[in-house]
Amino acid sequence: MSLRGFAASNFKRSLNVLSSLLLLTCFAASAQQRRKVIINEDCSGPGGSNMQTLLVMIQSPQVEVLGITVVSGDQWRDEEVAHTLRLLKIIGRTDIPVVPGAAFPLVRTREEAQRWQQRYGKVAYAGAWDDRWWHEPFVVPTLPEGQPTTKAANEDAAHFLIRMVHKYPHEVTIYEGGPMTNLALAISLDPRFPELAEELVFMGGSLGPQTDNAEFINNPRHEFNFWFEPEAAHVVLRAPWKKIVCTPVDISVKTSLTPAMVQEIDKAGTPVAHYIARFYQSFPGADIMWDELAAAAWIDPSIITKSEMRYMSVDIDKGAGYGNTLTWSEKNGPVAMTLQPVEIQVDLDKEKFNRMFVDLMIGSTPAP
Repeated sequence: MSLRGFAASNFKRSLNVLSSLLLLTCFAASAQQRRKVIINEDCSGPGGSNMQTLLVMIQSPQVEVLGITVVSGDQWRDEEVAHTLRLLKIIGRTDIPVVPGAAFPLVRTREEAQRWQQRYGKVAYAGAWDDRWWHEPFVVPTLPEGQPTTKAANEDAAHFLIRMVHKYPHEVTIYEGGPMTNLALAISLDPRFPELAEELVFMGGSLGPQTDNAEFINNPRHEFNFWFEPEAAHVVLRAPWKKIVCTPVDISVKTSLTPAMVQEIDKAGTPVAHYIARFYQSFPGADIMWDELAAAAWIDPSIITKSEMRYMSVDIDKGAGYGNTLTWSEKNGPVAMTLQPVEIQVDLDKEKFNRMFVDLMIGSTPAP
């Protein structure tokens, strides 16, 4: 090889090395910029709001999902864990830890909830306790989407939550889409847990929703996540989080996953798109995007067009209002109760939210 050829070859090799280094630097910078989140969810499935919320977070290139901590709520924990593992296998993201949490509420039992309903009136929806699909807590039925072949983490949810906020202090958002049992347990084990988190974002609570949904007609302050586990919510809402953002029923009921959106998603032909289309739930109330909105608004706050600050708690007196949402303005909160200010979302740009959801579902699933 001539001296000129040798020099050209070395120059080309140097350029290739430099390009590789630049690419790695870009990937590293991108990874550092991604917002860290732990999804604490009652992962009922297949399909539906809970599974679609996992997908909103996982599909976003702006988000790093550190793990999914599972809690009983809409279904029992073990069944929810199986649905979650199966979803992650379908979309090729089995790298995300699935961490089992609380199988039961801290205090409330199904038998107590049934006695409460006999005394104060039947609720329209009781989640895992509902007579319409009741089964024993640790039974995992045959899954329509197929049985999982991967395993859940050996760690429990509370310790995982604590470990992650210590590993990444003030960087981890805690997203809560179900009953707050796992978070209450984490706070009980380590009172510093809320302070070390970046913020708490949750779907829950109900103030005065404008809806004909049977779940809220008789009692507009009733919301399932709080009602299923009032004591845990009471603990979590009093903890010293730097910031709390609430997506209540009032704004959730303004959303809906329409057949047209599902058809557009399905055309993408990806595993995510086909999963959405196959397990889309169209019966009344199931099309409401309860938890997806909370996740999407965390990623892009401009979706929310109006919010207000209030103090929030939960009725734990075990009377007719047991589990109901309690709120006060910043000026008239009870002096005797330790409360935290909560940013409550009131209205949204529905078109922007729908477009964001569809775009995330038709996009490529980010690599681990």
